[in-house]
Amino acid sequence: MADVEIDYPAVFQTLPGMVALLTPELVYADANAEFLRASGRTREQVIGRYLFDVFPDNPDDPTASGARNLHASLRRVLATGERDTMALQRYDVQSTLRPGEWEERYWSPVNAPVLGPDGRVVLIVHRVEEVTELIAARGFPDGSRTRVLEAELYTRARELQEVNERLRQAHAREREIALALQEAMLPTPANIGHHRAAVRYRPAVGALNVCGDWYDLVDLPGDRIAVAVGDVVGHGLNAAGVMGLLRSALSAASLVSDGPARALEVLGLYARSVEGAENTTAVETYIDWDTRTLAYSSAGHLPPALLRTHGGVEFLDQATDPPLGARPEPVPRPQASTGFAEGDTLVLYTDGLVERRREDIDTSLARLARALTRHQDRDPEALADAILLDLLPPGGATDDSALVIVRL
Repeated sequence: MADVEIDYPAVFQTLPGMVALLTPELVYADANAEFLRASGRTREQVIGRYLFDVFPDNPDDPTASGARNLHASLRRVLATGERDTMALQRYDVQSTLRPGEWEERYWSPVNAPVLGPDGRVVLIVHRVEEVTELIAARGFPDGSRTRVLEAELYTRARELQEVNERLRQAHAREREIALALQEAMLPTPANIGHHRAAVRYRPAVGALNVCGDWYDLVDLPGDRIAVAVGDVVGHGLNAAGVMGLLRSALSAASLVSDGPARALEVLGLYARSVEGAENTTAVETYIDWDTRTLAYSSAGHLPPALLRTHGGVEFLDQATDPPLGARPEPVPRPQASTGFAEGDTLVLYTDGLVERRREDIDTSLARLARALTRHQDRDPEALADAILLDLLPPGGATDDSALVIVRL
């Protein structure tokens, strides 16, 4: 079959349902013919205007909540990058023929994100189905069975919306508790001898995918330290609890192990007894300033980055093994080492800092390498802030992120 050139603007305009495109600022970028027809508006009255200037709530109805509910749904889409299906809404519309009069309308909206190459929301598809006639049951006697059933449908939809709102509030409280627990278990580390280090943790915005990431720095005998980051599968309080157990276990194992591979082996054995710890990823490095060597081992985690003084970035990916608990029987983990020069910089991080939806991981790592090279002359604290500014979306990421930077 020969390729057919598709006129997407024409397809959009002829879609049988009501569809509009909104910018992240909630301004109408476009609306199809059916949207304009059903809403009783012209393109000039809609395109380029703020949604809630075009369709405000009915000022004569103190219980009106359509605009507030729609605004909350759209903000969730922008924060999470995920589709949001709303409960049935009563959202009155001002008559275009009789200004000042409001027409009772019922709508069933769905809001879906359009993502750019970097994973950020660049547009929102706002699809609406009008069900006013169904709810009003025009043409049926007020006492008819149809009218009763349809009124019941609307009542149940409102109840469902209230239940969803209570669930969101409960999730928000759980998120606050989990973040407080995370902060208590991930304090800013004390001085590591005369060495300079910076740590950062940034929770996901507007979501519960928080509190699975951790970092750790451990003083070892001699002029050595162990540095690790990890990522627990899951979120919320459960992930925070598992994170605390694994972080403490790896700290203890690092003090008595002869290298990072052995420390991760011990952690893997311990993780098998902790519910929720399976498939956790972690990477650990041992830094030895006496020999100027860096030993490392990874359990399914993204490779540490070594920023050389000349500006080149080397990803430490020669000792990678599956995540914790991924194998039915424990086996020795691989370990590799590399030399470093004074002034080199070691960077450990979790996937929330670099990964983007539908993006190849090599592209993500190349973006990190460019950012490190661009800011290579900064000290660890300033470098950490610059990397977060460069790599995290302005409104915050949809996954939490941990970052550790050590000047070697």
